[in-house]
Amino acid sequence: MSDGTTNDGGHSLRWLRRMVTLPYLWLLLFFLAPFLIILKISFADPIVAQPPFTALLEWGEQGFTGLKTTFENYAFLFQDGYYGIIYLASLKMAGIGTLLCLMLGYPMAYFIVRQPPRRRQILLLAVILPFWISFLLRVYAWIGLLNNRGLINNFLISIGVIDHPLTMLYNDFAVYLGIVYSYLPFMIMPLYANLERLDLDLLDAAADLGARRWQAFVDVTVPLSVPGIIGGCLLVFIPAVGEFTIPALLGGADTLMIGRVLWDEFFINRDWPVASAVSVVLVLLLVAPILWFQRLQRREQEAAP
Repeated sequence: MSDGTTNDGGHSLRWLRRMVTLPYLWLLLFFLAPFLIILKISFADPIVAQPPFTALLEWGEQGFTGLKTTFENYAFLFQDGYYGIIYLASLKMAGIGTLLCLMLGYPMAYFIVRQPPRRRQILLLAVILPFWISFLLRVYAWIGLLNNRGLINNFLISIGVIDHPLTMLYNDFAVYLGIVYSYLPFMIMPLYANLERLDLDLLDAAADLGARRWQAFVDVTVPLSVPGIIGGCLLVFIPAVGEFTIPALLGGADTLMIGRVLWDEFFINRDWPVASAVSVVLVLLLVAPILWFQRLQRREQEAAP
């Protein structure tokens, strides 16, 4: 009997270990493998062929002859100031969009946490509900709302607030609005998860020591919610940097982000090596804050008693 129980326990443990490796296989298949392919293309030369880049491995009559790589694509990125401007513009727009999401998302998450459980579930459902609709359709709907003859301008004119339509489409304002609308739930959910675990006894203790509500919020709630703030900011900032749909549909001709540049290089200019180099640099820029956040979490865990 004991041997059978031990064998069942060992079998369950082996099965659990196999299940733990599934996320790593997922990352290997859908992140590392495509990244290695893009990395390989970034060291190639553009050619008029199919595929439009030279092979990394050279083969001769006697077999493998060597590697054919070039760093000209990366040198071109740093020599041409255009790509530097695009990177900075993308980082700026993503950073401002993330800050706006934080300013809106924190009060919303705090308000949801303070509600009774049943109402809290309804509010969380309302936050998640937009994800049931296609992302492209949700962004495209803003064109009908923001254009000169759209719902917003017609409403403001009808109530006499404005005399002429406001230019709210095809500019940076529309892009920021699209980013906030699309990625606000990614800010609210980590903040909600963090604030929900907050020990309310700490706020009561601060009140007993003479702290006012706003003092307890600043000195207790905000510092304890820093992990949620960082997590939400990363979830918004990282996809916003490489966003293509929002600037393509809502932005103007001068609103260039790195996602649109990648599209142009891949599908219009057909310069896959340069586009791949742009992608690799972008990934490296995004990996840095992730590693910083993981290091910060590790320090907090080590400092915890």
